Amino acid sequence: MQTVETLNEGLKRAYTVTITSKDIDARVEKEVAAIAPQVRMPGFRPGKVPANLVKKMHGESLQRDALNNSIQESIQKLIADQKLRPAMQPSVELDEGFEFGKDAEIKVALEVLPEIAAPSIEGLKLERLTADVADAQVDEAAGRIATQQGALEEYAAGHKAKDGDTLTIDFVGKIDGEAFEGGSAEGVKLKLGAGQFIPGFEDQLGGVKKGEEKTITVTFPEDYGAAHLAGKPATFDITVQSILDADKPKLDDEFAKSLGLEGLDKLKELLKGQIEQEHNGLTRTYMKRKLLDQLAASHDFDVPPSMVEAEFGQIWQQLQHEAGHEEDPAAALAEMEAEKEDYRAIAVRRVRLGLLLSEIGQANGVVVNDQEMNRLIMQAAQQYSPQDRERFVQYVRQDPMAAAQLRAPLYEDKVVDFLFDKAEVTDRAVSREELEAAIEAEDGDLKPHVHGPGCGHDHHDEKPKAKKAAKKVEPAAEEVKADESAEEAPAKKAAPKKAAKKDEAVAEEAAAEEKPKKKAAPKKAAAKAE
Repeated sequence: MQTVETLNEGLKRAYTVTITSKDIDARVEKEVAAIAPQVRMPGFRPGKVPANLVKKMHGESLQRDALNNSIQESIQKLIADQKLRPAMQPSVELDEGFEFGKDAEIKVALEVLPEIAAPSIEGLKLERLTADVADAQVDEAAGRIATQQGALEEYAAGHKAKDGDTLTIDFVGKIDGEAFEGGSAEGVKLKLGAGQFIPGFEDQLGGVKKGEEKTITVTFPEDYGAAHLAGKPATFDITVQSILDADKPKLDDEFAKSLGLEGLDKLKELLKGQIEQEHNGLTRTYMKRKLLDQLAASHDFDVPPSMVEAEFGQIWQQLQHEAGHEEDPAAALAEMEAEKEDYRAIAVRRVRLGLLLSEIGQANGVVVNDQEMNRLIMQAAQQYSPQDRERFVQYVRQDPMAAAQLRAPLYEDKVVDFLFDKAEVTDRAVSREELEAAIEAEDGDLKPHVHGPGCGHDHHDEKPKAKKAAKKVEPAAEEVKADESAEEAPAKKAAPKKAAKKDEAVAEEAAAEEKPKKKAAPKKAAAKAE
């Protein structure tokens, strides 16, 4: 193999590599010898087919394979000999005039990663904003769950139902005086004003009282799902069992037990833990942004244009997708175009910070160990069906780029934690609202693409998150499985259900959401890194 450097400008490199026909032919002969024992041909005993006949039968495919393998090995040798660190996959072009039996000349073009001086990590100063969990926050979260599950306080006798109130009713639907199939139900919860039932049904229940019996008349819509009821007038005999106050969730031990918990104290304990995790996540987000701001301010170096374009392409693609869902897509696209250079600058920052974090991690021995990697693989495999999980595990273990992509987010977190430990940190107590406001006030974008050993720098599988305004992170509600066995009631747009039977509670841990800053590009999953 002969190599000639044809370009060395900034981070761009180009080479002409000549692979001799002798090398290609030698590979073909080696492959012929390897497959000959398996070749079967009439008139010859197994394994005794002459090499020249094997070559005649399979020569063309063997030559192609030999050429491809020679090119791949030549590129790897070029990278090793020149001590190159490719930013992206090299561009490889075979001379158009190539013919088998002659030397192969290939042109290799690539961009390399910049040489980064030993990153300065001394003198980092960070402020850690911490927010305690107030009892009012826990009560508010518990109240939201109770409201969602319909656990509300009942009004005193004599209260007249109004919009927003939740009624528990029994009803019997009739057409021409005869009850029709599926038109009766008991214990159905109906929130007035929610538009849950067919037009005219809820309107006639305003002002009813507990225990009241009332007959209403409605007409099924012409496009109603049940053809035998569409367009027909009907009456419903209704009995009001209770009227519940949507503004007053019923918080007691019985409600907590309906979620599968020991009592209200246990529910509040779980919710407090969730909110604490959210606060911790917000605190980390703020610290991380401040950390990256300091690193960006103290390090400046050229970054490979191809990496910036790939990063910018991901940002722009996501922004276009988001713009398509705006009320005025044309105006959203116009705004994007006006800020295009801002987003390109963000792409440069993200690439630079990613390279910097990778250098810091490598220089300080930050690694994702085998145990951590195995845990990541097993967790990721859970998203697949049982029969596909083993295939996924094998794929990740055999494909270095897939493994690097899976490893990257944890690697980034470990580098950030390492820098947190090195920094001088001061604490300041704030409210949750102040913490959220501090994050929202940040300028620029923080999410780097960490490029580490084995990264491969292939951005195609990265999916950036949509740009969105920072919002309050709500605590995860207890998930409750409901009994959906109630018969369908034609009076309802969607089938009414009997009172939900809460027989299982699942306590979720709510991870705090990292919020993009003002005019920030959408964040994305960190790329493949060691």
